[in-house]
Amino acid sequence: MKAVSLTLVLSAFVALSAIGCDQADRSLSANDMVSDASFGQDADFASMQDELAKLALEPLSPEEAAGLVYMREEEKLARDVYTAMYTKWNLRPFTNIARSEQQHMDAVLSLVTRYELTDPVGSAGPGVFTDAVLAKLYTDLMAKASTSASDALTVGATIEEVDIVDLQKHLKETDNADITLVYDNLMRGSRNHLRAFVKNLRVQGVTYAPQYLTEAEYKAIITTDVERGGNGRGKNMGRGRR
Repeated sequence: MKAVSLTLVLSAFVALSAIGCDQADRSLSANDMVSDASFGQDADFASMQDELAKLALEPLSPEEAAGLVYMREEEKLARDVYTAMYTKWNLRPFTNIARSEQQHMDAVLSLVTRYELTDPVGSAGPGVFTDAVLAKLYTDLMAKASTSASDALTVGATIEEVDIVDLQKHLKETDNADITLVYDNLMRGSRNHLRAFVKNLRVQGVTYAPQYLTEAEYKAIITTDVERGGNGRGKNMGRGRR
């Protein structure tokens, strides 16, 4: 998520909350949720590391370096929010997807280390970010997601949608094969996560309306099956472009 898009997430969420419910909000329980673990499934991290090891180290542009540092913290934001929401609402999709976000963090860290960049995360605890915009966004999203379980699921869908858009942008900014490999994997995971949150919202009678993806892009994701292919390419979807 670039800073400009992050500042728009909350206003989009407010509008989405106002129009997204087909019926009155009702209490959610763990039994109501679609908790298929495959929604949190990403390509095998060890296999991806093997693929990375085969790729030559290429020159890194300032845009590529900035993108890696930012994506490292962006994935941490998703993990931190989902971990906290599982604790608060006890809904399994949050813990499944939080584990996946940790894999995303590890994947980006492998590139941060590979290119000898300074890791912005280090040993930072939940909600602690080097980037001030991300720090504020975490606080704001946590407040919104703590209102109700359905609001928390909507926040999750919004995070994943913006994540996809940002990864599309970062992919356009790189021609390095190793960065492309990792970003493709992250994109695939984010599409699966978006499917999970939207499906769980539908169980509760809540219709999610896309705020950042085009309607065509959103439908192409939601109407296709969970992607289980390796190395970010997936069984059903190729790399997205805006």
